[in-house]
Amino acid sequence: MDRPVVGVALGSGGARGFAHVGVLKALEQHHVPIDVVSGSSMGALVAAFYATGMRTVFMEQLAVTLRWRHWVDLTVPKMGMISGDKVHQLIHMLTRGLTVDAADKPLAIVATDLVAKQRVVFRTESIADAVRASVAIPGVFVPFVKNGRVYVDGGVVDRVPIEAVRDLGADVVIGVDVSSVQRERPPQGVVDVILQSLDLMQDEVYKMRAKTADIYIEPDVSGVGSSQFHKANQAIESGYQAAVANMEQILAQLAGRGIDVSSDAVDTG
Repeated sequence: MDRPVVGVALGSGGARGFAHVGVLKALEQHHVPIDVVSGSSMGALVAAFYATGMRTVFMEQLAVTLRWRHWVDLTVPKMGMISGDKVHQLIHMLTRGLTVDAADKPLAIVATDLVAKQRVVFRTESIADAVRASVAIPGVFVPFVKNGRVYVDGGVVDRVPIEAVRDLGADVVIGVDVSSVQRERPPQGVVDVILQSLDLMQDEVYKMRAKTADIYIEPDVSGVGSSQFHKANQAIESGYQAAVANMEQILAQLAGRGIDVSSDAVDTG
């Protein structure tokens, strides 16, 4: 590749993470190249779909048509309310059973090793395993256990995995944080309580990490609760509008790095 590598880091946030689909859609429409991608939690799911060739229009269709029964399998609460087997099977099918290093675009998925108390970046494992580990919201999903390691949500230690996408070779990084805009209304359920608590604990640490991104997008998803998956359309539109609002800065940043991007929009649907 003769030009600088462009990477996108997609952050955690439950249902608010559907905003990532809108961001990707806007970037594509404005010819912004996306060479490498990383993700934590919901961002890992979207990153995995995108890196394995799924079009954003299909992601939108999935987001609005999938219902809880398609991916949620409730279990007797012990280490979590959702066993995660259904979502694992769904991801395996939609990513064609690929491993992370076999994706169409270089991909990194971040999770948290609960026992070792450290960040883990999946680069070669099964995409289904990696995403299942990354979306394991503590207290909601049963942790993902493999090879003696216990994995939970990547957002616990790395809300927006900027370092992971830089390690993939990205020279220019677009970070997307869907957890920075806090809701004014009280949380609507246990998922909201847990994820908003995680967001608050991460805020100060993440403010320093956010400065390492070249471009930083914060969709206003304050009207979407972490567990309100029925508001997928609203989240997607918020992500799209946020990316469009930042497009002048994005194109200028890329032009300054020698990346020639046409500003003429195209239809990605």
